[in-house]
Amino acid sequence: MTTNIDTGKADFSVYFDRRMLRILLLGMISGFPWVLIGTALTLWLKEDGLSRSTIGWAGLIFGVYAFNWMWAPLVDRIRIPVLTDKIGHRKSWILTMQVVIVASLAIWSAVNPVDNLEAVIFIGLIVAISSATQDITIDALRIEQIHESESAAMAAGAAVAVVGWWTGFKLGGVVALKLAEYLENQGIPNYWQLTFLWLIGLIVACNLLLMLIPELSSARRRALQSEDQTRLEQQVGLPGIAGWFASTVVSPLTSFFRKNGVAIGIALLSFIFLFKIGEAFMGKMSVVFYKELGFSKSDIALYSKTFGWITTVVFTLIGGWIAMRSGSVKALFLAGVAMAATNVMFSVMAWTGKSEWLFAVSVILDDIAAAFATVAFVAFISRLVDRTYTATQYALLASIGTLGRTLLASSSGALVDWLDGDWGTFFILTAVMVIPSLVVLWFLRHKIKFLDNAQQQVAG
Repeated sequence: MTTNIDTGKADFSVYFDRRMLRILLLGMISGFPWVLIGTALTLWLKEDGLSRSTIGWAGLIFGVYAFNWMWAPLVDRIRIPVLTDKIGHRKSWILTMQVVIVASLAIWSAVNPVDNLEAVIFIGLIVAISSATQDITIDALRIEQIHESESAAMAAGAAVAVVGWWTGFKLGGVVALKLAEYLENQGIPNYWQLTFLWLIGLIVACNLLLMLIPELSSARRRALQSEDQTRLEQQVGLPGIAGWFASTVVSPLTSFFRKNGVAIGIALLSFIFLFKIGEAFMGKMSVVFYKELGFSKSDIALYSKTFGWITTVVFTLIGGWIAMRSGSVKALFLAGVAMAATNVMFSVMAWTGKSEWLFAVSVILDDIAAAFATVAFVAFISRLVDRTYTATQYALLASIGTLGRTLLASSSGALVDWLDGDWGTFFILTAVMVIPSLVVLWFLRHKIKFLDNAQQQVAG
């Protein structure tokens, strides 16, 4: 059945498609590693006495998410021996990366970050690389669950994928924080290390469910890739290896600029790079801020994770529906303003001191803004992707967005230190950071509206 995405037919019923459960699980698998290298690693380093700057610079490991497009073509073409034939090309890559993450947690459980900081950060880098690699094939498997003509289902799938990601991140964070606090209260000195061992169980459970997701045969995709390689070898005179490289790497990159033009293409990439930098600066230091303000791990788990997950789920689904009806430009403008406004709420919290009700309100409003911004952003870059090179181009665009959020936001701890711990001013600055992206969006508004209208005509 094909469902159009026009304003008259896009409604909530599309969320009840059983394929959305599969996409939800894929999102959870994608989001959970961020608990490990974000929330858990950050608090682990903080509670072991390391500085804010050290914690902030440790966040550079997130930078690998900005470069996974470089090896995305390899993930698209290289088959995992035995596993690919047994469970499918996409799932074999996901499972392999999950095994690496499990092994990394086992190693973390045996080290002390004070004495082995380099080793801890290196293992965190391995987790990040594995997570970034599995994201390439998770996005591809998500997209391939829905036929390309099902526009509303594809948009709903993007929203559900975001819900799944936040579910893995938020609820996974609740489990990690609660478990770590329980073990700490039991007087266990290496409570974080023991927590990592318990978290392996969650990963195993997700992978058992992963095996239930059907995967289309990759035979047709491999045949088309071989045809493209043969064409390049014949027309351009490239030898085998060069033809393979060009057909898998160069073509996906150049097709983006052929489709949009160089100037518009660069502007689109600039917007993607800039849009969520302010949110990333705030998010990177938020857990440290909560801790310094006097909130316990249970408080953070309750307000930032549990309540945050509920609001994120609800408003991501609503945000997906709004984005379908309002169009990309309006949705992205609203999302940018909302992100800036909620960042200011944290300045108020910093200036007024510890307040549970203000903490709850600030976190909930921030999660609402983040949910709407994320689904609008994912839907937007999904529209830019050339379906001929879905996996590689989506990885490229998503990586550029991650590049701005990780490389620049890694200096967030140093910025707080430079401000002498003035959290109020810090959050004001994060609100201002959204302005450049909105300026670029204003200049691109006619091009983006044209893309929206063209795709709605195709869907109709």
